[in-house]
Amino acid sequence: MNPSTTHPDPGAPAPREVRGLPKAQLHLHLTGAMRPTTLAALAARDGVDVPPPLPTTVGTWADFQHRYDTARTVIRTPADVHRVVTEAAEDDAADGCGWLEIQVDPTSYAPVFGGLAPALEAVIDAARQAPVPTGVIVASAWTRAPEHAVTLARLAARYAGDGVVGFGLSNDERHATVADFAPAFAITADAGLLAVPHAGFYTGPRHVRACVEHLRADRIGHGTAAARDPATLSLLAERQVALEICPTSYPPFGVHELATIPLRPLLDAGVPVALATDDPLLFGTGLAAQYAICRDVLGLTDAELARVAAASIRHSAAPQQLKAELQRRVDSWLRDGSPRPGTASSAPAAC
Repeated sequence: MNPSTTHPDPGAPAPREVRGLPKAQLHLHLTGAMRPTTLAALAARDGVDVPPPLPTTVGTWADFQHRYDTARTVIRTPADVHRVVTEAAEDDAADGCGWLEIQVDPTSYAPVFGGLAPALEAVIDAARQAPVPTGVIVASAWTRAPEHAVTLARLAARYAGDGVVGFGLSNDERHATVADFAPAFAITADAGLLAVPHAGFYTGPRHVRACVEHLRADRIGHGTAAARDPATLSLLAERQVALEICPTSYPPFGVHELATIPLRPLLDAGVPVALATDDPLLFGTGLAAQYAICRDVLGLTDAELARVAAASIRHSAAPQQLKAELQRRVDSWLRDGSPRPGTASSAPAAC
């Protein structure tokens, strides 16, 4: 997907180049960060059939999970992890990203890496060498037992300050009780890690509220359901809990069409919003293109795009000095439209 960046009013000033807008990438899964060409190469090496694209019509979570699981099987060595993380960082850097957080559930990689810790260490090592400053988020799954989340929380806490910056819950959130996961998040909170569970994708506003109240979420992955409830919007705005909105993740599941993503109500309510890509391998859209969608389809102005980019930086785990520098560049972009130093405005869109 490559939305046009042509301004709808021929008489108005040309819009600023969204690739030049400094931003942070806060919601990116390891397998889903793989380039399609890399998936094809690793699949050929291992004799694995490349999964087909997601349906263009409304699909199911099982459609997605099957493709994701198949793609994950080609990541078998630390060198594979290094390649995926490096290429993802390169693609995001071309789209203006100055800080990247990559999320991994080490459970599914543990069998081929020799355990949970070796799998996580491979990702941490790759993040240290990435061409963009990169933190690692450890995630359990809503579909696994809360006791497993505690195991992963202890693992994440062990590497806090050594590459791991946050702890989350991914996968289908319909199959769990939020409060059951509070012990895991208490462990990672004590270690100083950000709490970043997925919520409000299939579930309603109550699930988003529960993640704030029981898990003390700093950010929510997706969370668009919050727009349906004024009390939940007020809670998110009051506590400044950011939502990681990934526009192209919703149409394949019938959650939203692009034009119905409630970005404007979220912003109007004072809820911090960060745009992200989720799984560009499967959804086909890079970071800058997500911003272009929000301008071309949802009508955000350049000032509003800068506000979103600033929120992504502010709510990241980036060091304060880097946050300040990226914010300075956001202000410069809004003032004069200059691209981020070292980033060509004609860089190709990541996919």
